[in-house]
Amino acid sequence: MVERLVANEKVVGSSPIARSINDQLFFMIIWISSYPKSGNTYLRSFISSYYFSKKGKFEFDLLLNILQFPSTKFTKKNLYSDIEASQNWIYNQNEFFGSDKISFVKTHNSLSEFNGNKFTTSNQTLAGIYIVRDPRNLITSLTHHYSLTYENAYKKLMDKNGTLLEKSTDNDHSNFTFLGSWSDHYKSWKNCKDFKILFVKYEDFENEKYNTFKKIVLFINDIYKKDNKIDEKKLLNSIKSTNFNNLKNKEENEGFEESVYSRETGQKKNFFNLGFNNRWQKILPENILKKLNANLQNELNELGYNN
Repeated sequence: MVERLVANEKVVGSSPIARSINDQLFFMIIWISSYPKSGNTYLRSFISSYYFSKKGKFEFDLLLNILQFPSTKFTKKNLYSDIEASQNWIYNQNEFFGSDKISFVKTHNSLSEFNGNKFTTSNQTLAGIYIVRDPRNLITSLTHHYSLTYENAYKKLMDKNGTLLEKSTDNDHSNFTFLGSWSDHYKSWKNCKDFKILFVKYEDFENEKYNTFKKIVLFINDIYKKDNKIDEKKLLNSIKSTNFNNLKNKEENEGFEESVYSRETGQKKNFFNLGFNNRWQKILPENILKKLNANLQNELNELGYNN
């Protein structure tokens, strides 16, 4: 087993990832990116199971190998405004991810500039894996997780200035995340030319599970110049142990620190909620469906979400 430190937390892994060219190490990030509630944690679970366990058996602690940025964990000073936070995105990446290993890092940040500040560049980033999800299903997950009405969740999806921020008691903005609208978020990663990005559809985690996860492993192995040979048994174990129903049962039996509290009841809500049972055809209010279909028609067609 290999131990490494990430933001003052000990993380235990079994697969160190380093890339050497002409005896020089390149310190790069592989982003696991998505608009919120699009399957980011599901993908992190699989990647951490395959790359940071011995046999592909998933445990929640393995997610500590893929932490979120921006975050108060990844800053050396308090940042007291959105602008100040965005000015420090790249600085903090350089400070915390300059190690002898390529780092997997979760983010919900758009690649669009915020107030003239870039989120990352090819100096910090080696590649990204972007998960896109049908917004007509995503919106129901937003209403559940963030305690929003459908109307407010719709406004959030369409808000070109959309952000995420969980302020600490001292008003620290270090975890400020710029989202923009769902459409702009997707396009910012889709149109990126600075580094390689693998696009995967959330729905393929259900419909093309084996081929999709195999494609992800091949992409990662190619990025850090690892032998492309796949550990077939470990791949299958990782897929099985991170099956959505297994994750849901694991949360119910063990709890999950990323779950949130309901604004109405004060009780913790399930993080792994409907999953693939979230079907907009049966759930989504008609007025919201009409607005999404009308305003996101081009994106829905482009992604094959046209039925």
